[in-house]
Amino acid sequence: MDLIQDIISRAKANPQHIVFPEGTEERTLKAADRLLAEGVVRLTLIGDPSAIRSHAQELGLQNIDKANLLDPKNHEKKQAYIDLLLDLRRKKGLTEEQAAVLVEDPLYLGCLMIKAGDADGELAGAINATGDVLRPALQIVKTTPGISCVSGIFMMFLPNNTYGENGLLLFADCAVMPNPTAEELAQIAVSSAESARAIANVEPRIAMLSFSTKGSAKHELVDKVVEATRIAKEMAPELQLDGELQLDAALVSKVASLKAPDSPVAGKANVLIFPTLEAGNIGYKLVQRLAGAEAVGPVLQGMAAPVNDLSRGASVDDIYKMAAITANQSIALKAKKG
Repeated sequence: MDLIQDIISRAKANPQHIVFPEGTEERTLKAADRLLAEGVVRLTLIGDPSAIRSHAQELGLQNIDKANLLDPKNHEKKQAYIDLLLDLRRKKGLTEEQAAVLVEDPLYLGCLMIKAGDADGELAGAINATGDVLRPALQIVKTTPGISCVSGIFMMFLPNNTYGENGLLLFADCAVMPNPTAEELAQIAVSSAESARAIANVEPRIAMLSFSTKGSAKHELVDKVVEATRIAKEMAPELQLDGELQLDAALVSKVASLKAPDSPVAGKANVLIFPTLEAGNIGYKLVQRLAGAEAVGPVLQGMAAPVNDLSRGASVDDIYKMAAITANQSIALKAKKG
């Protein structure tokens, strides 16, 4: 888990401005207090400032006033955000009256802050459903150029370093796309490569998983992975990426030497792209529960700026770590833009 400390250290070295739309929620406040005390990020907490301060005092928190406390109903940039939302959504039929209501929704307001350049990323979901977090993000922040789908990646920290990157494997998509097309699967692979570099600071070796290795089985589900592999290589020819590969061929060198001896990835993959959400979700939970791996995520990828969705069962520590991860995504995005 040294990687998590590395992620936190990188965030501290270049503090990013992260917005928490659920500014009055207890776990969020506790995580915010710790983040502010340690200087991991700069924060905006959205909510009634008096309610935030009162709740923080009840919880014995000492650092909340280091954050920007933003009242969604009354702040100096409200009209500017209404105008921005109208510019973005007028062609979709949005009226000024509707925009005035939406900008008071903390989930919309957080995304408008990012779009306006007033924040670098957002973290929400402790008390909101994934769909409610993603809807304004897709309408306002939108996806990164060349990517049309959002997906979710997990960092899986294994109890030994036999597989992956010294025991670290990245799994996608485990959170968003139920049955991606070949094009979408290719985009998930390319987005996952970006996440591997931005968050884990590792050079990705990507395996496109299937129940077939290099033509060992014939089926339309295999064809989808073969096509996705072709598209991904066209999108990012510099990537170490191969498929279709069975899981053992992707991870075990002895199996790889028999099933895919010419593959640049087989036997040493550190990023696993699952063909469906069903497979990915089952896969990460099996590894978490049966192998004792620690699962960190899901981290949303494919957005034009980092917006991450928490589990509603997230702990204070989960929120703390995800804020640092969101900051690392922002740092990498800025570096890429130059």
